[in-house]
Amino acid sequence: MTAVYFNSWLEEYKTPFGAILVNDFVSFKIKVEDDYVTGVTLVVANDAGLRHTIPMENYGTNIYAFDYFFNEGKGVYFYYFELHYLDANNAQYKRYYGAITGGGAGRLVDHIDEIQTYQITCYEKAEVTPNWYREGVFYQIFPDRFYNGNETNVVNNPKPNTFIYGNQHDNPMYIKDENGDISRWDFFGGNFKGIKEKIPYLKELGITGIYFNPIFEARSNHRYDTSDYLTIDPILGTEQEFAALLQELHQHDIHVILDGVFSHVGRNSIYFNYDGAYGKTNGAYRNIHSRYYPWFTFTRYPEEYRSWWGVKDLPEINKDNSEFQQLIYGNTGVLQKWNTFGVDGWRLDVADELPDEFIAGIRQNLDQFEDKVLLGEVWEDASNKISYGKRRQYILGNHLHGVMNYPLREQALAFLTAGCLPEVIARHFTTLQENYPRDIFYNSFNNIGTHDTERILTQLNGDTRKLALAFGLLHLFPGVPCIYYGDEAGLTGGKDPENRKFFPWDEIDQNCYEACHKWITLRKDNPVIAKGEFLLLYTQRVLGVLRYDAEDFVLVFFNPSNGIQVITIEEIQTLRPLPITKEQLKAIIGRSNTIQESGTLTFSGKLFD
Repeated sequence: MTAVYFNSWLEEYKTPFGAILVNDFVSFKIKVEDDYVTGVTLVVANDAGLRHTIPMENYGTNIYAFDYFFNEGKGVYFYYFELHYLDANNAQYKRYYGAITGGGAGRLVDHIDEIQTYQITCYEKAEVTPNWYREGVFYQIFPDRFYNGNETNVVNNPKPNTFIYGNQHDNPMYIKDENGDISRWDFFGGNFKGIKEKIPYLKELGITGIYFNPIFEARSNHRYDTSDYLTIDPILGTEQEFAALLQELHQHDIHVILDGVFSHVGRNSIYFNYDGAYGKTNGAYRNIHSRYYPWFTFTRYPEEYRSWWGVKDLPEINKDNSEFQQLIYGNTGVLQKWNTFGVDGWRLDVADELPDEFIAGIRQNLDQFEDKVLLGEVWEDASNKISYGKRRQYILGNHLHGVMNYPLREQALAFLTAGCLPEVIARHFTTLQENYPRDIFYNSFNNIGTHDTERILTQLNGDTRKLALAFGLLHLFPGVPCIYYGDEAGLTGGKDPENRKFFPWDEIDQNCYEACHKWITLRKDNPVIAKGEFLLLYTQRVLGVLRYDAEDFVLVFFNPSNGIQVITIEEIQTLRPLPITKEQLKAIIGRSNTIQESGTLTFSGKLFD
């Protein structure tokens, strides 16, 4: 240990661990074993211009301490320590102690511009979600690619200027024009009837919730180009068929989360009406006097307009427009209709593109209903995300209940394919655990694959043993696991559209299926996995995930290498204290300390037996 030491992950230096509520105290203690240090100043700041410098107290020991009262509102706060020196020649100077990467132990630097600050997230309320969500196992369905429930596989209401595949084993592809734009969308014909017919499959797998990619009327197969938020896409079925599907799912205790795509709409929507399908003089593109004209930002009417990431097919909406806000979360708007209809929650597409005030309006609508959940698509650490020049409010209270856990996918792949050291994974997730309010951390929507990523099995180079490890990480980490349809069946594929193949109903890879089912069953049989505390253990090659409470525990060691690994207690390290002694851990593991290549070791039982 250096002459100056602080560790934000150890309660002997900072209490409590992690994010705090507004008006809570945090106790800071820094150890200084350097006779030239005459004092220590705690510096606390935020983006709003707040900056406090507080002399820390010292009573003749090597510990400098101060209890800081976070009573200046919610937000992300940053802190570091100034150390004041007096050398042998009575010259005064300063050095600075801050973080290295994320939290944990830090380092001493000579110049203020070298400092990396520590973070404290200060939130206004706990985001408690209903048990159906927190204890759930979700399944993401891309509706066109799951199952066609019609006799003879006839496709409902085929769209004009599209093509339908010859059979369900065909690989997806796009037909593009000379500009590279998609000129003809492709459809397999999956529909609500098909999903309803496959409910027994979902139940057998252990699914308790479905996240649907968009289901509202659109031109494309993915439907992120909404044509009408209040209308079901007829290729999926009717509104009555959707109601019947919802009812059947709820009867089987399966909840439903819809995709809310509110950043942009389709160019050929009722709101923009580029091609005139909704009338020759209706819509913003065709009529400057249209009620929808103020929803869009035209730079040269009508051909030049702001669009999502420059994609002309997706005109961007002005979310500050009060009429659009009323359409989405007003008393007779989109959310009101479908929440009343019976959906259980929403996932907000590209949450970075939605102003905090807009997300707050959506949340206020959902709070009128019982047990609804609001999630957001955020790919990074949501606690300190800056989007369009603003620090976002996603997880500080009254906005999102949780965010998609893309960091889990990123770290799992690094661990399983790139030889990333287990300690690096442990540091990454201990930082996330520190930055997120506890409920937000446990509300994370975990994924190892989505419609926006390459198939997990493809990224694992077809190694089904490593796929089993990925499923294990998905189900053991804090948060709610969500399986991308077909991953459990062994589907492969690169980037869009290859990652959106039709479900291989007659070619399900049983090894992949059983691997997924095994981890779902372990999670179901051990409630401590969904609700218990979380700690990562590691050696040079092996990562351990410990979930525990006052009585029970589940401990799983993961070996991603192609060789056998033998665990010795002396090698095991943690970044935060173990809840048991090394001797107790040794008794748990016993002689079962050998992990086969690309394999796991699982222990469970009473923690203090």
